[in-house]
Amino acid sequence: MNKLSFGKRTQVVTALVEGCSIASTCRMTGVAKMTVLKLLVDVGTACADLQDRWMMDLTCQRIQVDEIWSFCGMKAKNVPVELNGTFGVGDVWTFVAIDAETKLVPCWKVGPRNSATTEAFIFDLSLRLRDRVQLTSDGFAPYQLAVELAFHRQGVDFAMLVKHYNEVAPQDRRRYSPARFVSATKTPIFGKPDEKLISTSYVERQNLNIRMSNRRMTRLTNAFSKKVENHKHHLAINFAHHNFARIHRSLRTTPAVAAGLTSTAWSIADLVKVADEYEITNGWKLAS
Repeated sequence: MNKLSFGKRTQVVTALVEGCSIASTCRMTGVAKMTVLKLLVDVGTACADLQDRWMMDLTCQRIQVDEIWSFCGMKAKNVPVELNGTFGVGDVWTFVAIDAETKLVPCWKVGPRNSATTEAFIFDLSLRLRDRVQLTSDGFAPYQLAVELAFHRQGVDFAMLVKHYNEVAPQDRRRYSPARFVSATKTPIFGKPDEKLISTSYVERQNLNIRMSNRRMTRLTNAFSKKVENHKHHLAINFAHHNFARIHRSLRTTPAVAAGLTSTAWSIADLVKVADEYEITNGWKLAS
């Protein structure tokens, strides 16, 4: 059975992390659609496993968390009655954590925007941290209970940043006009968070990075995930690229190097090598 060359696989993954859709990746690389999708699954699975193993005993000091919206299959308003409440059809949210100092993304969670997903996400985050941290979230109510259950009010200084907006006046309204930011309220919840460090700016900027580097997340286009499984695989590749291979201007290195996880910045080819190693270890075949 024929197998894509290492260079061609690297070319495909490069296109995917640079914001190209599946269709445009196929046109650019000359690789068949089903092969690109198979490679997406293979590399995504390996990248998720890599980060699950490496993102442990982290020395992060300031963590910011947020949620980013997307959808799979169809918009929520178009979901038929018989599929209402079925995860993977309609709204899909990605919960993201980021270290404000190293820009490392220690974990993320894809699921519905509810208490169960929030609690699973925060519990996973708590297991990956070594020291006491200052944690900031937006005003999403389930965070408070989730943090209390995961950290038991110990090892965390938790605060919420609630932003207030005004609706755009009818005469000034345009299609997709965003609400106007008015003010923000900083509310300490547990511990003694430093008010100067209560912020969600970095995680909100990371949300923009996700939308720019993952075509499935881009707003107001016809690009979206048809299957939630592929949605998760693509995000895993994006976060692996962010953590290990993308040079950040403010750091002049990758988040993984800044956090002490590796000594050198990786390349996209290194991520493909991770998939090769995972293939050998687990005995399945890469895209052919």
